Amino acid sequence: MKACSKALLTALINGGLAFVLMVLVEFAVSGTLHVTEPYLWAGLLVCLVVFVAQFLRQRHLCRSCDN
Repeated sequence: MKACSKALLTALINGGLAFVLMVLVEFAVSGTLHVTEPYLWAGLLVCLVVFVAQFLRQRHLCRSCDN
């Protein structure tokens, strides 16, 4: 459970930062603050990838600390 909560927090932070960065780049390029659907999907994909990677890492760390 501890590994899941840490992984979820890390994933949400990184996904949110990736989404904000994409929106800022869109604003810098086009001059309008227009959020499109691919940005939302990309942010969710970043969250998912980071969550899986961090969950596996945290689970490994928790298991190695128990031994």
